[in-house]
Amino acid sequence: MNRMSTVDARRALAAAQKPAAGVPAYLRWVNRPLGGQVAVVAARWRWTPNQITALSAVSGAIGIGVLAISTEWWAGVVAGGLLLVGYVLDSADGQLARIQRRGGPAGEWLDHVVDGVRAPLVHVALAIHLLRTDSPPGMAYVALVFSAVVSAWFLSQLLAEKLLPRPVGHAAAEDRNGILESFVKQPQDTSTTYFALMFVGLPAIFAFLYIALFVWHVLIFGLSLRRKYAQLTAL
Repeated sequence: MNRMSTVDARRALAAAQKPAAGVPAYLRWVNRPLGGQVAVVAARWRWTPNQITALSAVSGAIGIGVLAISTEWWAGVVAGGLLLVGYVLDSADGQLARIQRRGGPAGEWLDHVVDGVRAPLVHVALAIHLLRTDSPPGMAYVALVFSAVVSAWFLSQLLAEKLLPRPVGHAAAEDRNGILESFVKQPQDTSTTYFALMFVGLPAIFAFLYIALFVWHVLIFGLSLRRKYAQLTAL
């Protein structure tokens, strides 16, 4: 089997991109494009989407391990960087599947399993790190509650996608409202948490950023639950 050319891979990717309107800013303008570049290279070298998913899981696991084990000031920088690399790969696997036209339920399931495990473990590892360092009292407990919030949010999103009918014409044209929504949604994107982790060596700054993120997640999660419950009730 001949390798796919870079030009063919780019054409296949351009023809199968997901809608971008309303997607969080970093994911929309940074992570997905970087993931697309990785997907093109992976297609060129005949990698599979599951191999990219595995690399994403390994990168995230190493970052989580560094955060939990090390008490040095640079632990958050290294962990955040590795998690961001894993985030790019997490975007690349789906794009590679669309390039190769080999996407399926098994690959999607594996991708969601990795995401579902990684999301709460980031905050659990942070709680361990905070308990072992001179962090403000109570921050570790915030991190543990945060882990439960992101886990519950992830589960509620998956269930809603399965239970609610898909909207018609969802791939609407990008407009100014979509761009504004992308910036409004940015705090809830996992990249924001990863960047915040890089400040864990500066306790006062980190506490402000992390608590603000926690409050934002709790509020938006509550609104999301209310909206989805209303939609499901109306079915």
